Order: sequence, then structure tokens, then C-alpha cells
Amino acid sequence: MNKATLQEIEVRFDKDVERFSNLETGQATTMDAVWNMELITDAIVRLYPDLENVLDIGCGAGNYDVKLLQKTQANPNVTLVDLSQPMLDRAKERVGVMTQGEIQIIKRDFRDAVLDEDKFDVIIATSVLHHLRDDQDWENAFLKLFNLLKKGGSLWIFDLIEQNNTHLQELIYREKYGEYLTHLKDEAYRDHVFAYVAHEDTPRSLVYQLNLLSKVGFKEVDVLHKNLCFASYVAFK
Repeated sequence: MNKATLQEIEVRFDKDVERFSNLETGQATTMDAVWNMELITDAIVRLYPDLENVLDIGCGAGNYDVKLLQKTQANPNVTLVDLSQPMLDRAKERVGVMTQGEIQIIKRDFRDAVLDEDKFDVIIATSVLHHLRDDQDWENAFLKLFNLLKKGGSLWIFDLIEQNNTHLQELIYREKYGEYLTHLKDEAYRDHVFAYVAHEDTPRSLVYQLNLLSKVGFKEVDVLHKNLCFASYVAFK
């Protein structure tokens, strides 16, 4: 199957700002979305009480940044990167009133965005890396993110993952996650979600990503949470 272009993905997200602006529900198709947002932002605040520079790639409407700024006493600078201008506009509007730091928005694929190296305390990457394609693309992306971080900085990921074992993938994704989607709405909705994931996304397994994070230079990698085909994890420079 031919995968979606960046332009196709951009158009879909341009039309979905309201859904991605809801702190209470998060993204319903993403299991444990709100729980992981709370966990990741709690952890960032605990580890970085004097947070200065945050980068959110594929920021959407800025939910993670809003939640983080609700919890921290710091006033960090926040850089927001996304393909969708309507998402960026909403994110800037929401985030800008919550910090005295500088808000920068960049409408671009993060892989091509011009960003300062050794700058960021924290990079947030939620539901974005599954759009990467082949192995070289994954490695290049992780290496870029590593280089953007300060020493001691960290990359926080929450995303769709695959299983390495094809039988487990069938059970966990097609059956168990399929049941979850059907329960959310119905079988037609399940099939709709499966179709756009197949068209747009190229997820990798959690083990693959943890190994790759170590390969590009991260000194410490840890798993925060996994539920079926979604996981949150962190890597420290």
C-alpha cells in the first residue's frame, strides 16, 4: 500500500483541531491518552523544576504543553512544531497565556525544521514518530532529536507501537485493540481507524525504538507504560 504524503496528513489534521484540544478526553483512539499525558508531565516537572526550553514536535493543539505549564512554576520558552497551521495557531493561543517565556511556532516536518542544537531541556514527541518510514528515516530522526537536547536533557515519547512477533501483533493489534475501537463506537469505526493507520503510519516495535535510542547515543532509556499497542518511554542524553 502506498503511504500517505505529508500533505495528506496535514489536511486531515487541519480539520481536527477541536478534538485535539480536549484535555479531558485526549485522543479517544489512543489508549490511556490522558493517563500518559499526566504521567509524562508529572515526570518532567519532577526532573526539571527549573525548566528553560521545551520543544514539542507534532504538537497538535498543544495539550501536553498546556498540561505541563499548569504544573510547573517555571516559565519556559516553548517551541511548537507541526505540519498543521490551524493546530499551531490553537497551540500558540493556549500556551502563550501560560508562560512568560518565548513561544515559537514552526510549520514544518520536524525532520526538516531548523532548530538549535544542544538547546532543549525536554523534547515531547507524542503520536508523531509513527509517521516515520524506513529504518534510515527512524535513525536520522532519533539522531536529530538527540543533537537538539542539552546534556542531561530528555526525549519523552508516547506512541503507537508494533510487536516484533507477528502472532502477537495479530492478537494485540487486530483483535484486542480492535475490540477496544469497536467498544468505543462500532465495527465500522474500527475499520476506519485501521484503514487510516495502514495508510498513514509505519510504527516500529518498542524494543526496536529503545535499542535505536541507545544506538544514537542516549545514555539511559526507560519504559514508562505500555498497554497493548501503545507505550510511553523516555531517553536521557
